[in-house]
Amino acid sequence: MNVAQSTLNQVVLAEQTTPPGNKDKGALWDSIFRNTTKFFAILVFCLIFGIMLTLLYGSLPALKTFGFSFITSDAWNPVTVEFGAKVPIVGTLVTSAIAMLIGIPLSFGIALFITELSPKWLKRPLGIAVELLAGVPSIIYGMWGLFVFAPFFADNIQPWINDNMGNLPGIGFLFQGPPMGIGMLTAGLILAIMVVPFIASVMRDVFEIVPAMHKESAYGLGATTWEVVWKVVLPYTKIGVVGGIMLGLGRALGETMAVTFVIGNAHDISTSLMMPGNTISSALANEFTEAVGDVYTSSLITLGLLLFVITFIVLACSKLLLIKLAQKEGKQS
Repeated sequence: MNVAQSTLNQVVLAEQTTPPGNKDKGALWDSIFRNTTKFFAILVFCLIFGIMLTLLYGSLPALKTFGFSFITSDAWNPVTVEFGAKVPIVGTLVTSAIAMLIGIPLSFGIALFITELSPKWLKRPLGIAVELLAGVPSIIYGMWGLFVFAPFFADNIQPWINDNMGNLPGIGFLFQGPPMGIGMLTAGLILAIMVVPFIASVMRDVFEIVPAMHKESAYGLGATTWEVVWKVVLPYTKIGVVGGIMLGLGRALGETMAVTFVIGNAHDISTSLMMPGNTISSALANEFTEAVGDVYTSSLITLGLLLFVITFIVLACSKLLLIKLAQKEGKQS
């Protein structure tokens, strides 16, 4: 009690001996800092709201012409002025799903190896290599995918997929088709290669902040490496892991040039992943500069609005997932 009272007296004495000018100056800088950060926080919301309003305004001619059928129609004919977003929406979702199905396990394995299993002399080179891959421009991935990966994929991988997976019950139709090299599956694979560095870098960083005492305690109780990762590391870092996955998903949903090179750019929906398709981003990249007429231009802007809405829905679902996970942990004491 005496120690606490003495500390309180020292604080009061320090405040009393502080010159009034220093107090006013500190309050002024605190006010400037607080208002500046508030301004930038509000600016972010204003930018998002402004982008949404701009897209919505540009989409009005197409929405007035086609209505809700714009989303459900697979027509895309500039000559007859018939447009629909079904093909780009399906292509965006399918290629992103393929990228996530491949990219998340690979990223998790890379981050786990670097943080838990890799020898010390190999950790830094691996980490630098992953970060370098994240910095490669998307057009380089697209050129590599078109001139190197697609021919190799058509000559060596797609025939094997047709022979061994094309006849599987229930899912065989997804892997049937001529081995052209380009198509939905190729675009999904290129996207997976692109998102792996982003997700793996975030996972590695959040895995490294887990206190060593937590992991050593689990190992001391006889836990295996997998049990430590599953029951200690992941619960501690779940917010960062989900954030890294969302970062990769955002990259996959909005990727333009790499997908444009290898997807085939065909306004057609096929049950086979081997066939060409289209995404919202690739459609905008290919046709926006050639759009003639208000309805054509507005239809492309509406595609951008739909991509904005899809991204917003994905981020909202991820936030709800984190809230549900936090509720299961119970309230903090």
